[in-house]
Amino acid sequence: MPFVVTQACIQCKYTDCVAVCPMDCFVEGPNFLVIDPDQCIDCSVCVPECPVGAIVNANEVSPEQAVFVELNASLSRAPGWKPIRRTKAPLPDHEAWATATDKLAQLKRSW
Repeated sequence: MPFVVTQACIQCKYTDCVAVCPMDCFVEGPNFLVIDPDQCIDCSVCVPECPVGAIVNANEVSPEQAVFVELNASLSRAPGWKPIRRTKAPLPDHEAWATATDKLAQLKRSW
């Protein structure tokens, strides 16, 4: 089962995970990253790189975060969402959002 990016990434978009992914399976949206489940090889190398703990195994997603399994799959193929292979600076207000919860309403699905 692939790994998925969960709610903690919204409005932060740290890209430390991208630099270590051997399969280039991260896809970038306006304020969130997702993992393409068809590309992920379940290596878990990205997990410790996320400073907000947003990456989890799809089999271990909490019930509150279960929606992110489907969101990763659908958004990885969404128009305008592109593969990301290099790190970038996090979003401008990332520090303020890093500890916020209930951020799903902040998710921007299109550019």
